[in-house]
Amino acid sequence: MKRAGNLIDRIADANNLRLAFFKACRGKRGKSEVIRFAENLDTELKHLREEMIVGEVRWGGYHAFRVCDPKPRVIHAAPFRARVAHHAIINICEPVFEAYQIFDSYACRDKKGLDKALSRAIAFSRRGDWFIQMDVRKYFDTIDHDVLMKLLKKRFKDPVVLQLFHAILHTYETMPGKGIPIGNLTSQFFANHYLAVFDHYIKEILLCKRYLRYMDDFVIWHEEKNEIIGICEKIIEFLHECLELELKPVQINLCTRGMTFLGYRIFPNQARLARRSRDRFRRKASQYMQMREAGIWDDEELARHMEPLLSFVVRGASKVFRMRAIKECGLCPEAGTA
Repeated sequence: MKRAGNLIDRIADANNLRLAFFKACRGKRGKSEVIRFAENLDTELKHLREEMIVGEVRWGGYHAFRVCDPKPRVIHAAPFRARVAHHAIINICEPVFEAYQIFDSYACRDKKGLDKALSRAIAFSRRGDWFIQMDVRKYFDTIDHDVLMKLLKKRFKDPVVLQLFHAILHTYETMPGKGIPIGNLTSQFFANHYLAVFDHYIKEILLCKRYLRYMDDFVIWHEEKNEIIGICEKIIEFLHECLELELKPVQINLCTRGMTFLGYRIFPNQARLARRSRDRFRRKASQYMQMREAGIWDDEELARHMEPLLSFVVRGASKVFRMRAIKECGLCPEAGTA
């Protein structure tokens, strides 16, 4: 595959920067930093263009905050100006990243996502008797900057773009030369690309036909348990030696016993809600109803928050649970247990 060059002029193009601005301010137009940037939009974009052309953007510091849904994580939000720059880069570089992804990588990709990952996992469960499920330990925190830059240089040859990548990596670290922040748009693409070389190893060297990855969660299906154990040993060695990553304890089991994956229990004929997802739905629905009853939210705001929550649970075989949980928290008192 040819490396991509001559990208910086397109990244720093005025129209691309303006598009990046509109993408970066979605849902955030009321924020003070967005308002200030928008008030001097032409000047701000002009200065940003000048910085990007020479590869010396003023990235600024991060605002860190903790979220606990669905699991505890620390989010690092970049300044709005930097977020515009991240969008400008990805607008142009996304096709280069996409070209190296395999078919069965599903996170942070257009026309992929959770629904297709679940459907594929169910299909693979029908065809393989055994599965091995793996998850990288502290993935974003342990991505090695030098290793990532080597991988990026195999896909990109524009020196200014590589300089921008290098500068972004050095705005954050969990330990010397390690870690990328959860919260950056570029982090999603860097993290997905970091394991793309592993995807190719799985498909082209180990020749695993039934393999699926959703960011740092991945599963292999096989008819023979001993074959899966042998594959696991090679995976552990590759991740350690080539990517400096370690796995959490792996899960090996029969497909008929079910697999907890992406918040669901995957079986050969369906996906059900995992217990953790059921508990989360009850907790969040109850919290949302309390906000409505306290007068903090109106019906429209309540519906806006419930929509993604319901969207998640309806993917699983959960109708009876869903109706019962909605009735329990008082969202729909007349709901039955159909």
